[in-house]
Amino acid sequence: MKLNELHDREGANQSRKRVGRGIGSGSGKTGGRGVKGQSSRSGVALNGFEGGQMPIYRRLPKRGFKNIFGKDFNEVSLARIQTAIDAKKLDAKETVTTEALIKAGVVRRAKDGVRILSGGELKAKVTFEVAGASKAAIEKIEKAGGSIKLPEKEASAEA
Repeated sequence: MKLNELHDREGANQSRKRVGRGIGSGSGKTGGRGVKGQSSRSGVALNGFEGGQMPIYRRLPKRGFKNIFGKDFNEVSLARIQTAIDAKKLDAKETVTTEALIKAGVVRRAKDGVRILSGGELKAKVTFEVAGASKAAIEKIEKAGGSIKLPEKEASAEA
């Protein structure tokens, strides 16, 4: 194969539709825009416009607010972690961090960290180093003989 023999697959490059090139072309005369009216002309932006009536997005009241400081955590149950340990994807002897959970396939991406929830039982003695955990999850981890290291506790211990 030579460079001059390279070409795209069939149908990879579709030729653009040439609008308004005679009535025989199938999209001549009005060029697929219908007949008359504002939207048949050029320079039209009709998104949300309701013909002079107050648009619905202005008629309805504004509600709620978006917390720009809110964190989006990956929530992982103890049962899910125990399943990963049983399947030998996680090593119970090593510290379980966000990176370890991603590598084991328990979590897909990091987001703002991992938060452990108390669903299920934990049989293994595991050390965790994560962004957060529920009180019930902390109790279950400590009951199984493990420990958990949270960033909030470190900050408050230093102060």
